[in-house]
Amino acid sequence: MHGIRPVIEALRSGRRRVREVLVSVESREVEAAAETAGVKLVSVSKGRIEEAAGEAAHQGVAARVEPYPYSGLDELLAVPEPLLLVLDGVEDPRNLGAILRAADGAGATGVVIPKDRAAGVTPVAVKASAGASEHVRVARETNLRRALDRMKKAGVWVYASEPGGSQPADVDLAGPAALVLGSEGSGIRRLVREGCDGAIAIPMLGSVSSLNVSVAAAVLLYEARRQRDQRG
Repeated sequence: MHGIRPVIEALRSGRRRVREVLVSVESREVEAAAETAGVKLVSVSKGRIEEAAGEAAHQGVAARVEPYPYSGLDELLAVPEPLLLVLDGVEDPRNLGAILRAADGAGATGVVIPKDRAAGVTPVAVKASAGASEHVRVARETNLRRALDRMKKAGVWVYASEPGGSQPADVDLAGPAALVLGSEGSGIRRLVREGCDGAIAIPMLGSVSSLNVSVAAAVLLYEARRQRDQRG
């Protein structure tokens, strides 16, 4: 894991063990977070940081951490009136990271991703999430269609994000809901789409027909949050 904010959030959240923090720059915020968490801070060269991070965009901070602690779907469904985001085939870890950041900001219950042919919560995704990955629960499912069936059985309404759907403001997102977004290349797969209760589409008023998947996720999540806040 690398980057100032991701390392700080890992130290603060306590969701996974941080073995040590490597620094080649001075950061009082990193130092304070490490001290509070009782984690050893080690001063090293910039080259050592690059070696540990595997890329240049490390901000002079890296940490040795345990693997990301994925959640179970049942854990997400146990939350009253969950707000879930389901990603079908999002392969770019930077997009996943941006989505996790939006999910955290909107107070989503969690994000569900497939185990195969999709980005996982890698160091690149963590960096792109600005550390939000350390607070958002992510479940990995072998079969997304079955996962949707489990959601519906638990009383969650499932909506596919695709052209031709209802406008977000016209769909009741104030109760238990799951928003399904597909990859930017092929969209939502047929079997996954057939497991949805309906479709929802963000109005596009310009010349471009769609938004980046992370932007679309943010728009839909914040519409759901608006409705929930309005309901009280």
